[in-house]
Amino acid sequence: MSAVLKTSDEQVPLVSLRNLNKHYGDFAAVDNINLDIRDGEFLTFLGSSGSGKSTTLAMLAGFETPSSGEILVNGQSLVKVPPHKRDIGMVFQRYSLFPHLDVRANIAFPLTLRKLSTAEIEKRVDAMLKLVQLEAFAHRRPAQLSGGQQQRVAIARALVYEPRILLMDEPLGALDKKLREDLQDELRHLHRRLGITIVYVTHDQEEAMRLSQRIAIFSHGKIVGLGTGSDLYQAPPSAFVASFLGNSNFLRAKVVDTQQAMFEQRPLLVPAQSTQHLGQEVLLMIRPEQAQLLTVEQANATPLPLGHNEIDARVEEIVFLGESLTCSVITAGGSRLSLKALSIAATAHQPGSEVRVRWQAARTCIYYDWNESDLLKGAGSH
Repeated sequence: MSAVLKTSDEQVPLVSLRNLNKHYGDFAAVDNINLDIRDGEFLTFLGSSGSGKSTTLAMLAGFETPSSGEILVNGQSLVKVPPHKRDIGMVFQRYSLFPHLDVRANIAFPLTLRKLSTAEIEKRVDAMLKLVQLEAFAHRRPAQLSGGQQQRVAIARALVYEPRILLMDEPLGALDKKLREDLQDELRHLHRRLGITIVYVTHDQEEAMRLSQRIAIFSHGKIVGLGTGSDLYQAPPSAFVASFLGNSNFLRAKVVDTQQAMFEQRPLLVPAQSTQHLGQEVLLMIRPEQAQLLTVEQANATPLPLGHNEIDARVEEIVFLGESLTCSVITAGGSRLSLKALSIAATAHQPGSEVRVRWQAARTCIYYDWNESDLLKGAGSH
């Protein structure tokens, strides 16, 4: 049985997934997941296509039945509760609005189904229209709205009956970048105002970082990383997570003592290791923005600070990104690194120039159990 990913001791989880499995024949779409979701949090399921994130969300919504395991809300099982009785709202990538109904009628639909009074329906719909800033569009039909406006209608319809939990499956995936970012900001502010629990599915790491209080990273039906975006980025629990979430530089090395690893015949300082790892082949990871790129002259003029590493390299390519530059360099042994620097600080570097790469040893992450496929799966690996 896998370990349960727990919340803090003082807070009872709103949702608990216990040993949750979903099999299609011999294929395990969801493989023994254990997860607690806190009341009022914004949690994102992040993973590539086929990782199990949407299937897990569908089981929580009631659209899929678990092969085994338990789904608890406030300690009560939901496994045999039909979707419409779960007090859970759902928003999909395809808005699923009724084309023959105007905005007001689309939002009112869940309340009409629940047979609320006309006065109560009017009151709640008015509140939702104001919340998603669509009062002026109340009598338009979906075809007369932009994609962003249609998605706001779908969100309002999911919220109007005041569900305790809102599930969102790639809801902004069909929108262009600027509109997607605008709606991400709106969603974050909406969550802050309403205080409801949101479980969000995306394959977009930037979207996950922008929206979430916590992120659960999925791979092959399992949760392989869980935490805040900052924690997962700064201290990824595995080479796969480091590769998947953000850009990463990986150096293959061998541990030669408890605080050193040999990389291309050069000893590098690493965070303190157990003696059991002596002689082991390991993977060192440094984020692009955590290393400094210096000309040979700059490096010779500034002695290496205590606790830092430095390696020689040659600039292969420089890509201008506005406020920053991405510099691709290669070491004598053929290892490639991608480094990020402020534009104004990197003007001395040109393709073909000899440079020194310098970084603080304490910022290095070290991985013992990894394989080549870990580095290929991650969207941001180099």
